[in-house]
Amino acid sequence: MPAGEDRALVERFLEMLAAEAGAAGNTIAAYRSDLMLASEVLGGRLGSADAEALQRLAGGWAELARSTVARKSAALRRFFAFLADEGLRSDDPGAALPRPGTARPLPKVLSTADVDAMFAAVEARIARVPADPNDLRLAALVELLYGSGLRASELVSLPRNAVQPDRPYLILRGKGGRERLVPISDRARAAVAVWRDHVASDRAWLFPSGKKHLSRVRLYQIVKGLAAEAGIPPERVSPHVLRHAFATHLLEGGADLRALQAMLGHASIATTEIYTHVDSRRLVELVNQRHPLVDVPLRRA
Repeated sequence: MPAGEDRALVERFLEMLAAEAGAAGNTIAAYRSDLMLASEVLGGRLGSADAEALQRLAGGWAELARSTVARKSAALRRFFAFLADEGLRSDDPGAALPRPGTARPLPKVLSTADVDAMFAAVEARIARVPADPNDLRLAALVELLYGSGLRASELVSLPRNAVQPDRPYLILRGKGGRERLVPISDRARAAVAVWRDHVASDRAWLFPSGKKHLSRVRLYQIVKGLAAEAGIPPERVSPHVLRHAFATHLLEGGADLRALQAMLGHASIATTEIYTHVDSRRLVELVNQRHPLVDVPLRRA
């Protein structure tokens, strides 16, 4: 992979960090530096590096401070998780990188009460008379984000007729040709049907903007605005956080981790585990309540 392709992938990753994760300028600069240095060491083949190449790369960090190694590893792991999550490669070699005594931060989490507050704000908007088409668009966007776990890039680029009233699913094709089936809730289909009546039949996109479709950055701004309206600190909410809430709340409701992996389009189950973390208390309760030996008395000597 030429160095130019590495740079393009890095910039795409950094755009996501800025737009969806709200990363600060210093963080973006540090990630860019670490990733481009790694690309240079690997001869411009960072984006296609395998586990063996990453182990060789990490071997050159022996004289660095533990905190520096932790920072470099974290930047690279997050980069490769992004590539896998976006379908830009079919695997995630990040596990080959060292973890020098640092814990990977858990993703931001929204409670069901937070989500309820956001939907209450949406419902208050669409109840206004006359209806504002922008409010109808907002309802469709949020229903699809939380109701189906779509990536921001997948959501904004949906074709006008992608969601059909008689078909409770989408078939999305990501980069690399990988397809996945995405279930669409009845609520989401209803919201989309109302919004689509306001989209001209000759438009290519479900969420048009100018000559193209709504941008990810604009989607990010819309979601932040809704969070503030619902009384939630905007820095806690993004399209990606709503995607994570979709997965977390489904898992808490008893969904199977492998089914979630398929719905989210993750190449690696490890990525799904990060996005759908559940607290240890609930896991202990699950074992104590559902294990087949729960009701079998213990034989004592």
